[in-house]
Amino acid sequence: MGDPSQDERYHQAAAEYGAALERLARAYEFDADRRRDLLQEIHLALWRSFALFDGRCSPRTWVYRVAHNTAVSYGIGRRRSGDRNLVSLEEVELTLGDRDGDRAAGRRQVLARLTEMIQSLKPLDRQVILSYLEGMDAAAIGEITGLAAGNVATKIHRIKTVLARRFSQGVQHA
Repeated sequence: MGDPSQDERYHQAAAEYGAALERLARAYEFDADRRRDLLQEIHLALWRSFALFDGRCSPRTWVYRVAHNTAVSYGIGRRRSGDRNLVSLEEVELTLGDRDGDRAAGRRQVLARLTEMIQSLKPLDRQVILSYLEGMDAAAIGEITGLAAGNVATKIHRIKTVLARRFSQGVQHA
């Protein structure tokens, strides 16, 4: 086992950011079994990383940086191995079921479409928009990505514009 401070830092981070890490994994991996594998990889990388954590950035920044880098590496590894099964929107709807009625199904469909669009972004753009959706400001996202805060703000604006355009085009073609 690692030293207690490494374990403590990991457990604290897992407790504080666990839900955000699950959302991040969902944005990178659509398949539930593979998403669980990715989440496990993220948690393992996070635990290992705390042996190197020196406090030069906030724990939040560290957690997101490790999580995004792990997710990107996981996706690259899957593509290289040819293991990339994408699921259609119709399949998503079938797996979600009709538990909560039409209104909830509509929300799930919109969320699934948005998730699919985010998954199609380049890794850096995906990292920026997911961090933004987690409530991070441009400076914090810049710490994670290595981009200047001004560049992050510009990227966020452009990504939101692209996603909005794609979303509205999808609605018209649906």
